[in-house]
Amino acid sequence: MITYAEYMNFVLYDPDIGYYMKDKKKLGRDGDFYTSSGVHAVFGRAFAHFFLDLVEKEHLPASICEFGGGDGRFAKAVIDEWELITSNKSLLYTIIETSPYHRSEQKKLLGEKSGFRQFASLEDLRDKDSTRFEGIIFSNELLDAFPVHVVEKHHSELVEIFVSLDEEDNLIELKQLCSKKQLVDWLKTYGPDLKEGQRIEVPIYMNSWLSSINDFLNRGFVVTIDYGYTKEDWTLPERKDGSLRGYFKHQMINNPLQHPTEMDLTTHIHLDAYETIANELGLEKIVGLKQSRFLLQIGMLKFLQENYDPNPFSEKSKLNRAIKTLINDTGISAAFHVFLHGKGMTNSKSYRLFTDDPYQL
Repeated sequence: MITYAEYMNFVLYDPDIGYYMKDKKKLGRDGDFYTSSGVHAVFGRAFAHFFLDLVEKEHLPASICEFGGGDGRFAKAVIDEWELITSNKSLLYTIIETSPYHRSEQKKLLGEKSGFRQFASLEDLRDKDSTRFEGIIFSNELLDAFPVHVVEKHHSELVEIFVSLDEEDNLIELKQLCSKKQLVDWLKTYGPDLKEGQRIEVPIYMNSWLSSINDFLNRGFVVTIDYGYTKEDWTLPERKDGSLRGYFKHQMINNPLQHPTEMDLTTHIHLDAYETIANELGLEKIVGLKQSRFLLQIGMLKFLQENYDPNPFSEKSKLNRAIKTLINDTGISAAFHVFLHGKGMTNSKSYRLFTDDPYQL
């Protein structure tokens, strides 16, 4: 038997047959799931203005490092908009992407862009450039794909859930008393108090990723977008079975052992734990907002086209419809949170983002 973390690492990231590593479309209509950047380029365009403002306010190098860039649509939208709104700050845009398929997709979109580069890992980047990074580190739906351990409170004891095979070679779960002090300590430090029978994911890798990011970053910002639950959220009855799920052809699959290597696996991140770990590392929290509110604050409404177009398939209609989808509290942004943390900042408390008025582009 193996841990769920080992299982996820294999079925998602194995170099030969892992879901993310395969030469197969994963995003959009022909894939298994959507992301906000796939709704419309306006998502990335709005962030380009926000990124430029951060760079100018803190006199940072015009450098963005995106972790897990997917198909490259977000990066392209940011770079295209950046070129329109500034002529005196050349942008260096780096993507760190483990998936060979997605690196190939990114090259198709961005290969001709000056200032674009990509690496398979942070280690590869640091081998190329040993200097510590200054600029903006960005990720969108990265942490939810990290391998996690799965535990459950059973007869007042903490047990870990393992993956094994039955006599017919079907994947099954087995439970054993949790012997990993690291998991027990993590829950005591960051997690909620589990109720009898409650299952939850323990994202040990989130700690090590944030630590590596902190070591990599000399001065700048960390912008993280993802969906997750607070400690209070985790105590609700509907969270009793945890959040590890699969997405297969846009259908949510409750059993994560179905369709191994053919299905995306994802978990909701521990929002409070993310903030606590970042704070422990010395990263200053500047803002934490629902994505819909954040997009309003950074000026998404500025992109609305005023003139009504009766053609629902026109570019103007598509743009307006996408904006409404992204800022609606019941739309795709409803589940997402945006965190902005700074390191070595001098002006963070004066951002207009903190005012009650919408952020002005």
